[in-house]
Amino acid sequence: MSILYALWLIFPAYVANASAVIFGGGKPIDFGKTWRGKPILGEGKTWRGLAGGIFSGIAAGTIMNAVHPSFGEGMESLIILFALSFGALVGDMVESFLKRRLGRRRGEPWPVADQIDFLLGALLFSFIISREWFMSNFTPYRILFLLIFTPLIHLATNLLAYVLKLKKVPW
Repeated sequence: MSILYALWLIFPAYVANASAVIFGGGKPIDFGKTWRGKPILGEGKTWRGLAGGIFSGIAAGTIMNAVHPSFGEGMESLIILFALSFGALVGDMVESFLKRRLGRRRGEPWPVADQIDFLLGALLFSFIISREWFMSNFTPYRILFLLIFTPLIHLATNLLAYVLKLKKVPW
């Protein structure tokens, strides 16, 4: 049951990360600017994707919380869900920033980092925003499970996004 609960807790971050791809397009977050001759984040990180991802993660978590209260009550739940969703997308942006610094192109695989960037961002932001909630829900065992399971589910969802022509490459 603990494994399923770990997935339940992180699911809003999964939704936020996947939804950013679906809602993406439009104006890049870095406005197409470069730093030291390389894109800051790249054209794949857009304001529409960020907003759509955050909204989707919060919406999914709100529905989940109505079924089984896990993210707090009232405003607390919205703050925790925002931290999970926004954190996931910031984690992905940090990874994109680092990829650009290393000269990697958009879509070029970076094993492990590509799969856990959003997870680490979601965990970090939820820890910062609500340490008590985080500590009572994300045990070391659950975090370890998520660090192992997330790359597998990430690969599966990326393959699906590639098949649906939402991503240019399947990783």
